[in-house]
Amino acid sequence: MEPTIADIRAAQALLRDHLPPTPLWSYPLLDRAAGANVLVKHENTQPVGAFKVRGGLTLLAGMSDTERKRGTVTWSTGNHAQSLAYAGHVFGADCMVFMLAGTPGSKAAAVESWGARAIRAGDSLETAERQARQHADQTGARLISPGDTPELLAGVGTVYLEILETHPDLDAIVVPVGSGTGAAAACLVAAALAPRCAVIGVQSAASPAGHDSWRSGELVERPNRTAAAGLATGRGFALPQRIMRGRLADFHLVADDEIDTARRLLATTAHTLAEGAGAAALAGVLSRPTLFHGKRVAVVCTGGNADPDELATLRRVESGS
Repeated sequence: MEPTIADIRAAQALLRDHLPPTPLWSYPLLDRAAGANVLVKHENTQPVGAFKVRGGLTLLAGMSDTERKRGTVTWSTGNHAQSLAYAGHVFGADCMVFMLAGTPGSKAAAVESWGARAIRAGDSLETAERQARQHADQTGARLISPGDTPELLAGVGTVYLEILETHPDLDAIVVPVGSGTGAAAACLVAAALAPRCAVIGVQSAASPAGHDSWRSGELVERPNRTAAAGLATGRGFALPQRIMRGRLADFHLVADDEIDTARRLLATTAHTLAEGAGAAALAGVLSRPTLFHGKRVAVVCTGGNADPDELATLRRVESGS
């Protein structure tokens, strides 16, 4: 099933009982640095620190009591996991998440703080996915794909309703891409509310599976080496790729060090602590100053769950200091 703008509007209506709209602000120093009029959508202010909570709540709200009793199971490096854990807490459903062995303890603890179980599952997302599928087969829990679940995509689409209902005259929205649900949802909303607004995806060059899938027109696998956990996917996902194809205006790659530069800029000019994925959209704007010069652009700070290594990079260490 491919979600529609009607599904996204329905998600917006049900989320009003759970989440207020997040701020959308501009900052003069950030505008000066970017050479553009930049609006920052602060999804880092969500109760789990990331936009994905919108999808988790939308999904659980639509499940029957019987489905909720069986619980949910998924695989994730962090924010998707917290989304389902939080939604399970709200709706009284068990949740199990298979995470990479190297996932920072703080991220596993955040998942478990909402009553979910976090299981370490090897060194790759493919291994984690395989174990999640086995658990679903054995227990009857609903298996939740981070990218190919329509309800999640409809939920995160409400981010872009909030942006374009108030600013339909934007030139572009720049969206970080991991699985691609956010960019796909932005495409659906822009087509309905602001067809002149370009939706542009940004992904780490160290994990380019989504970008390369979109460019090639087929789902591909690529090495998954980015330090930005929210962008760390090793393959394209069918549902968001299908929606982005023909709708996404462009798709850019940025280096991890460009993402770190954008994180520092958000911290110093926009009072915003962003994780890597949360700064990737701004990195995309900064990496192409000619393209965005003088434009009105929204960037989505998708999350603020920076791990200790990311926090350490906020302070630029000058040579010899």
